[in-house]
Amino acid sequence: MRDDEILRHLLAGAPPAAGALDDFWRAHVRDTAAVERPIDRALLGGAAADRLGFAFAAGYAAALHALVPDLRGVSASLAVTEEGPPRPRHVQARLVADGDGWRMTGHKRWVTAAGAVILALARAEEGLALVRVARDRPGVAVRPLPALPFVPEVPHAEIVFDAVRVEAADRLPGDGWTRWVKPFRTVEDVHVHGALLGFLSSAAARFGWPRPLRARLLAAVVTTRAVAALAPDDAATHVALAGLLDEVAALLAGVDLSSADADFRARWARDRPLLGVAGSARAARLERAWAALG
Repeated sequence: MRDDEILRHLLAGAPPAAGALDDFWRAHVRDTAAVERPIDRALLGGAAADRLGFAFAAGYAAALHALVPDLRGVSASLAVTEEGPPRPRHVQARLVADGDGWRMTGHKRWVTAAGAVILALARAEEGLALVRVARDRPGVAVRPLPALPFVPEVPHAEIVFDAVRVEAADRLPGDGWTRWVKPFRTVEDVHVHGALLGFLSSAAARFGWPRPLRARLLAAVVTTRAVAALAPDDAATHVALAGLLDEVAALLAGVDLSSADADFRARWARDRPLLGVAGSARAARLERAWAALG
């Protein structure tokens, strides 16, 4: 889709399709098959969602596809967290050499969506590695966790890896933390907020929100598409992203839900706490960015 087609689609506010997350995902993959940029798939996925949880799922998937392009159209999850916060020193999952590949053993305690493909961070002899593991591979055990009080449609799970075979082709090149996991935090913020803006832009059209608010939402969409094209590990990108997130927060403060239907209002009230998750990590990232820029 051309740039103007993306914006016009968001302004049109087509009715979203209701259903389960799996139904939403299949329709999203089908409807965005010809859309090249992950950020545009996030925007369109948000516009097609009737709740914030589905928009988040579209943004999260788009972020993973932006990080690992050949995951496009595949439900995938990043598996990093073990005991303690997600930091390199806390990674205990291990890769042990086995012929021309490895065997992975370990436990990940908090995995979003637990998709068909798991990108798992593990410790190898020479450092941390990110490996691709199919959810149905022998030795992989997925244990669903209780639903969160917000966006309960998005599942989370613990995953146990018991001597799971990892082929050489399944290991992503470079350091698993610095090349893949660390940049993903920025990539995820950009794409999830893109999906949020798509969700709100579509709702604004359907519920007749004021035109100045709709114009500001669309301007934020344009900014988000630009930020998505920047290097995710650059300090200037982090400053620009912080400014964008501040603008999105200001837009949310001006949203009047009185014209929305009761289901939308109830789900929004339930799910809005999602937007405050990782606020302290974003603040720390911004401080580091300003320090790096002098």
